[in-house]
Amino acid sequence: MKKDVRIYPALLSEDGKYVCVRFPDLPGCNTFGKDYADAIASAKDALGGHLLCMEDDNDSIPTPSPVNKLQPEEDEVAVLIDVRMDILRKEETKKSVSKNVTIPAWLNEMAIENKINFSSTLQEALRERLGV
Repeated sequence: MKKDVRIYPALLSEDGKYVCVRFPDLPGCNTFGKDYADAIASAKDALGGHLLCMEDDNDSIPTPSPVNKLQPEEDEVAVLIDVRMDILRKEETKKSVSKNVTIPAWLNEMAIENKINFSSTLQEALRERLGV
């Protein structure tokens, strides 16, 4: 069963005009923000996206380190970042994707003349064909 709430420690540091965020338990999961509030919001997005990719790839999800076991650099502040994976998974399934299709020119012209919505027509045809 997939865990719904994930909480990971993040380390924040100021770098000029940005606040940088890194997740010690998730190499490659980094982000930044224009201030601390923006950095934390970006951290939630980065953490959720990173974990979704790991789930999709069937990668092993590491156990979060306890905050008191972290060894932040002198200029870093430790914070906990939480994400609701159940909500992110649901949003991901509702996400629209763009598809490029090829149809005969005469059919395209007729559809435009009749103000046919190509996206909804394709969706209807796919649902019918797939029985959903």
